[in-house]
Amino acid sequence: MKFLDQAKIYVKSGDGGDGVVAFRREKYIEFGGPDGGKGGRGGDIVFVAASNLNTLIDFRYTQHFRARKGGNGAGSDRTGAAASPVVIQVPIGTQIFDEDRETMLADLDEPGKRIVLCHGGDGGHGNAHYKTSTNRAPRRADKGWPGEERWIWLRLKLIADVGLVGLPNAGKSTFLSVVSAARPKIADYPFTTLHPQLGVVRLSVSEEFVIADIPGLIAGAHEGAGLGDRFLGHVERCAVLLHLIDGAAGDVVKAWRTIRHELEAYDPGLAAKPEIIALNKIDAMTPQQISSRRRALEKASGARVVTLSGVTRQGLDDVLRLLQDEVTAIREAERNEAPPPAAPWPEPTP
Repeated sequence: MKFLDQAKIYVKSGDGGDGVVAFRREKYIEFGGPDGGKGGRGGDIVFVAASNLNTLIDFRYTQHFRARKGGNGAGSDRTGAAASPVVIQVPIGTQIFDEDRETMLADLDEPGKRIVLCHGGDGGHGNAHYKTSTNRAPRRADKGWPGEERWIWLRLKLIADVGLVGLPNAGKSTFLSVVSAARPKIADYPFTTLHPQLGVVRLSVSEEFVIADIPGLIAGAHEGAGLGDRFLGHVERCAVLLHLIDGAAGDVVKAWRTIRHELEAYDPGLAAKPEIIALNKIDAMTPQQISSRRRALEKASGARVVTLSGVTRQGLDDVLRLLQDEVTAIREAERNEAPPPAAPWPEPTP
């Protein structure tokens, strides 16, 4: 299945049904009076976050969504039937933006979360509504109110615990394929990965986390250079970043600073996330090169640097344990900061 993380669609809720002019006509009732009913309500446009979806590819082929009009009123004060809502399912993590692509209308970041984006129009009043003591036979009925319509943008941000970042060809896809069941495309040239990938890492029965691999970043990525800044959005929700650096490429400090600059320029909050720096491809370096480049990275970053090789699996267990402990600690802190549930009502005293 092809991955698609943004789409533009048109939505329109249903118009309200029309009210009617009608009068009661029965034998032996000379002046039955008005009994025209009200129109029914138009259908809503509803978005729901579904856990069984992971791409917006369906919206490439279906881009227009319209709800039905409410039913018209009828005699005997009968109200028209309300139209059913149009429920649009989107992957968890989908954000809905206005046509300007800047105004966020909704963020469906939890399973089952829903929002009524366009409300259906109200039905028009029938002539029974306008009956008064001085106007016993009104012949006025209203048309239904129009529904809402708009063009919107859907943008998907992956929900993951760990985000893989690094320059192109840093070994991110190889790392993901080794530690999870994901099978991304792997080759020895830059930009092999063209779409974000997700993988689940299981260390034990009770310990697992989701890791996201995005296409490699280059200088200017926060402005759309390379494959665009939109891929940085996929690691915004991650608890921790794993920064992979190609140790065999040479200037590891420059590589680290390039990615850090892009993260800070895109969103300071993203750059402030916990980061584990990993010197990758140690199987292609001598022990002296590993030691010197690791020290240079630690001096520049002021943080501990771990070493690994995705090909030979050296150091993988230590890195995965670090990631699991970091994710567990962050998620536990988030749960503790969440507001406590509302206290139950006290039992009445006898």
